[in-house]
Amino acid sequence: MEQALKSENDIAEADPPRRGSNQSGMRAHNERLVLSLIRQNGAMAKAEIARSTGLSAQTVSVIMRALEGDGLLMRGEPLRGRIGQPSVPMSLAKDGAFFFGLKVGRRSLDLVLTDFLGEVRHRVRLSHRFPTPDNTVKFARDAIAETLRGLTPAQQSRVAGLGIALPFQLWDWAETLGVAEAEMAGWKTRDIAAEIAADHDLPVFLCNDATAACGAELVFGDQNKPRDFLYLFVGFFVGAGLVLDSTLYIGRTGNAAALGSMMVRRSDGSMRQLVDVASLVVLENALIASGEASAMPWDAPQTWSLPDGPLDTWLNAAAEGMAQAVFASVCLLDIDHVLIDGWMPESIRTELVRRVQDFLRDMPAAGVEIPSILPGSIGSDARALGAASLPLSERFLVERDSFQKGSVK
Repeated sequence: MEQALKSENDIAEADPPRRGSNQSGMRAHNERLVLSLIRQNGAMAKAEIARSTGLSAQTVSVIMRALEGDGLLMRGEPLRGRIGQPSVPMSLAKDGAFFFGLKVGRRSLDLVLTDFLGEVRHRVRLSHRFPTPDNTVKFARDAIAETLRGLTPAQQSRVAGLGIALPFQLWDWAETLGVAEAEMAGWKTRDIAAEIAADHDLPVFLCNDATAACGAELVFGDQNKPRDFLYLFVGFFVGAGLVLDSTLYIGRTGNAAALGSMMVRRSDGSMRQLVDVASLVVLENALIASGEASAMPWDAPQTWSLPDGPLDTWLNAAAEGMAQAVFASVCLLDIDHVLIDGWMPESIRTELVRRVQDFLRDMPAAGVEIPSILPGSIGSDARALGAASLPLSERFLVERDSFQKGSVK
């Protein structure tokens, strides 16, 4: 995942072909290129890959044999009925590699193990009142050990890394979490990624949780998605991510697209940050105020059974605030698609998307094209899956430069 943006001309280009190199010494890049193409397009035959990459048929054949021998690709049924030899489509082998994803949430910790296709194969979860570095590191150590015990030695050898999705500057949210500042102060000085890595012979990567969720949409989501999109994830706090030219843009500090901090106008005219109107903690506080203290289930969003009054009020306020944040972002970024996902039932997400669309439609928009508002395709697991996508992207996907027209490495 790269921080650098392409030039304005690069971004304006039509969808470019990815290019490979027939030079010796380029196997690693070309293998990533082939794996990336198959991940996006599904099963592909050698001839299709050669046309898409500009690699020679002989080079593609060598790469495909090597990837199959490494257990990363598997053969499909030959496609007959054409002139010449039948083509054999190759697809990703789901057991080709495994990845850990750790989500550090305000109300829970989740460790998932995903396979090469992004399917969750094992999950460990711990609910808490608030996260601390000590508890997070202990949970990660125990959950990783538990998960590894359930794998065969061969599967263990294919675990390729751990990604961590962590809310940045957690110490700033002590008041919202209802705890003393001292309880969260440890996050200022602790490096949990280094501490966890010290116990396991695995590469460890760390990313802002909302950005990680956006990465899950990019890597594991619908591969027909637009090349540029803004992404919002509604969790305990609302957050966002940004994809430009099919690349996750994380910014200088790793906190790009921090829409939760954007100021929006409430219906009473007051200005508040988006995080104060569109986060699930706002809904939780409304339920508590209405006497429904136990109505907010933090263990599984599918079990929501919330009273209509507080839910409707929250949906309206959240949608209005998100529409304002989207409108301001579009004025700057000129993107035409926005994806919304969250830790909520699909029906609630659908209603939130509809209301954001309605608020945007009613805004005066002279000189600005209102974007399409679409639901995300991952759901409540987006942050954990996004964490797991970090080692996958680092080891098995092409670098950003490979998306540029005519790029040869």
